[in-house]
Amino acid sequence: MAEGGGGYGLPFGQRSAHLALLDQAGVMTLSPIPAAPVATSGADGLAPLWLPPELRLTPEQFALVCAENREAVLELAADGSLVVISPTGSETGARNTRLEMRLLLWADQHGGWKVFGSSSGFHLPDGSVLSPDASLVALDRWQALSAEQRRGFAPLCPDLVVELASPSDEGVRGIAALRRKMDLYQRNGARLGWLLLPEQRAVEVWPADGEPQRFNSLQLLEAGALFQGLQLQLEEIWAA
Repeated sequence: MAEGGGGYGLPFGQRSAHLALLDQAGVMTLSPIPAAPVATSGADGLAPLWLPPELRLTPEQFALVCAENREAVLELAADGSLVVISPTGSETGARNTRLEMRLLLWADQHGGWKVFGSSSGFHLPDGSVLSPDASLVALDRWQALSAEQRRGFAPLCPDLVVELASPSDEGVRGIAALRRKMDLYQRNGARLGWLLLPEQRAVEVWPADGEPQRFNSLQLLEAGALFQGLQLQLEEIWAA
């Protein structure tokens, strides 16, 4: 997943539960509408719905959009603009699964942590809603949330965030976009960030503050004192 800005139209499958209305100030409201026949196209039988580039959503409105477009992968930038994310390729998906498994094994052994995968969104302090490829949240922070907050986009920045770059440097999964996303995590309170670059066999380590460090041909990635005992055998991730 990756952060991005507005300025482009966004297609979604049309659903009948809500009607998007844009007022003169460019603020969207969502109003229930009755079901009605719509023209359809595409293999899924859904008509594309194009949203105006000036559209801005609140996190609450974003949650409604996600609920009505469960087939779409979306994020919300801090300025309220929607970011459409395409599904990962199979190779990246396999790496992501291996990564999540290693984090889960560590968390189960050590206790005190919740592990989240790439489909989990977090409502960051700057107003954005982002989904790291994998993340860790301290259990006491998670337990401090209400049941309603846990069901939605948890209002916090994960302690550890991990992003996997795609083979291409283009689009929201490219290295340039992911570096902007890592910077957002850092500015919103992440204690540690890992940007994994499989094609380059490299890792960028983003601390809680300061400049990231790049490590080439690293075999063992260790999280340090903040996440005692957490380490990744990178060759296992690259080969997944």
